[in-house]
This record gives sequence, C-alpha cells and structure tokens, in this order.
Amino acid sequence: MSLKAVLFDFNGVIINDESIHERLIEQLLLEENLTLKRGELRQVCLGRSDRACLQELLASRGRVVNDSYLTQLLKRKAQGYALELEKIEKLPLYLGLDDLISQVHSRNLKLGIVSGAIRKEIEVVLDRAQLAEHFQVVVAGDDITSSKPEPDGYLLAVERLNQEYPDLNLQPHECLAIEDTFAGIQAAKKAGMQVVGVANTYPFHMLQRQANWTVDDFTDLELERVQEVFSQKELQRTTGE
Repeated sequence: MSLKAVLFDFNGVIINDESIHERLIEQLLLEENLTLKRGELRQVCLGRSDRACLQELLASRGRVVNDSYLTQLLKRKAQGYALELEKIEKLPLYLGLDDLISQVHSRNLKLGIVSGAIRKEIEVVLDRAQLAEHFQVVVAGDDITSSKPEPDGYLLAVERLNQEYPDLNLQPHECLAIEDTFAGIQAAKKAGMQVVGVANTYPFHMLQRQANWTVDDFTDLELERVQEVFSQKELQRTTGE
C-alpha cells in the first residue's frame, strides 16, 4: 500500500486550546445551573465530539436535551470560542505544524482534517492561521452523528477525498491519521488506518501502546520514513499474491 493522504485531528493536534474549551464548557454548564467537576472534562470529553461531550455531561446530571437545544448550546460555544481567540495575539498552534504541512505537499499527498469540533471553530482557526487552502477536506462534528472512537469521521473523509479527486481511488489503509487521544487513535484504527500519536495531551509512553508511531512533537515525525513503511507493506502485499 502506498501513502496517499494524511488526516489530522484538530484540537490537541493543530491547536493547543484545551484550556479554552474547558472554560467555555464550564460556562455553558453554569448557565444551565450545573457545575463541572475537577478532571471531569478530560475523562469524559477528550477525543470525542463536542456534541457527545456536552450530551454526556448533561445526561450524567439528569438533564436530557433534544438535538435542537444541544445545537443551540454548541452554537453559543462556537461564538464564545471565536471571541476567546480574538483576545489572543498569536494562536497557540503546535510546533512544527507548518513544516509538516510543507512535507505533505512536497510529496503530493492529500491533506484533511477529521475532528469532533464544530466546523465554525475549525474554520476560524484555519482562516486566521492562513491554513484553509492546505486542507482539501474538513470533516467536522457537524458532519457526523457518531463520535470518535467510532470510525465514521475518518471513513467520510476518505469518501469526500474520492469525490474531490475521482482518479485518486483512495482506500482507508492508504491514509495516515495524526491523533493525540486514545479515542482518536481507536477511531482511525477502526477505519483501517495507521496512526501517529503525538504526545501533546497524553504522555509518550501511553500513546506508544496504541499508535503505530509515536512522537513527542511534529519535529520528530519523519514522514519519509513513514512513507517507506507504507511502500514496504505494499511490496510485501504484491509479492505475496
């Protein structure tokens, strides 16, 4: 199999914004006369979509809301997210991101985002960081009903890349996912992809047990070496036939 596409998670991979999300979700709960417990957000929400996160936090407090109300809450959060970013002079993007994107493009690989974040939150970051043009496909939490660790988002990204590039004939096993959480790694693997775990959110040794490759940050990711592994597996597949 050859490597044809690299699919990034968003929060915790492209931008270091966990503290912003925690403040916004805490505020949403307060407006619902509810409180967030210490460490609860990491336990319930890391790697999962915003919708799944809020739904579980509310349900665990006996608050069952319909999809329409949940969507209203998510829109309020997205508005708050944009306002929070306006206060920041320089976006907290992760070290080595620009160089990795350049490496991907230099190898003529397709580039996408698969995230449980709301599309408006992703777009405001990509636009401000002037990154939008680099990503051919963005699958956001708005696009799917299930959350990671289910593979639906990754499978949809493959489908959309094939729609965008009919001659690509992309298969899941020809994609490399870049994730920072256990739920994200599981989602990509369920979709049939290999995964780089980047130790932005969990310690290196914990991600190493689940990901195919693990790096401390993007500067340690040798895309050329990853491509070689994909090529070797393709050679093994063809010689074994």
